[in-house]
Amino acid sequence: MQLTWLDNNSWLIEISGKRILLDPWLTGSLVFGNLDWLFKGVKSKTHHLDKPVDLILLSQGLNDHAHIPTLKELDHNIPVVASPSGAKVVTELGYKNVETLDHGKIYTLDGTVEIKALPGSLVGPQLVENAYIITDLKQKEKLYYEPHGNHCSELSEEGNIDVILTPILGVSILHFLPVLQGQKTTLKLCQTLKPKVILPTADAKETEYKGVLAAILRQEGSIDKFRQQLRDNNLGTEVMTPKPGEVVNLEQLSLV
Repeated sequence: MQLTWLDNNSWLIEISGKRILLDPWLTGSLVFGNLDWLFKGVKSKTHHLDKPVDLILLSQGLNDHAHIPTLKELDHNIPVVASPSGAKVVTELGYKNVETLDHGKIYTLDGTVEIKALPGSLVGPQLVENAYIITDLKQKEKLYYEPHGNHCSELSEEGNIDVILTPILGVSILHFLPVLQGQKTTLKLCQTLKPKVILPTADAKETEYKGVLAAILRQEGSIDKFRQQLRDNNLGTEVMTPKPGEVVNLEQLSLV
């Protein structure tokens, strides 16, 4: 298994010979509802894919996960697996092969990779988006992804997970209203799933956020404090913090 972080929530997952592009934001700015005065993300670097992608996987329909400028540029013949709201976005953009994955449902890619949807982030009064467990059916390796730190009770039934992608640091509005749960839920997650490796998602190394909302966001916790929490709880989970564009080969590191 190889992972390449493309900044923010975007990942290229290479597993069982397949290349899965997760929640891609590769180019252009990020704005919600054309309100750039409220919140705008501007990338300092554009990531280009050097090889074809076998699948696009979308956890949500919001623009920071189903980024419309990026999705417009990608090949619309690439198969897409998505939450219902994410599927609606790509269908309206003209993608040809779209699979909607409801909670508890499973999609199998060419008999080698299994993707299971679980309840993830609450993004509206009645809208719970997707988390995913991605399994290499040959090597029996499992990866779990949830981008906001909202982890469902069903995870306790899934057994141990090898790799986790989820926020480690929390983000809130003025330390009052949580945006990313981060440290509040990640330690318990590691106690439940006992992963060998955890990598933080939703961070931003090559992106500048502007606007009224960005000015009142506050970061909570630190990677070093989280590592200490793991040690204090006798957990052997390795915390990895790759740079954007860096390929992490988990097989070479003998962690999976």
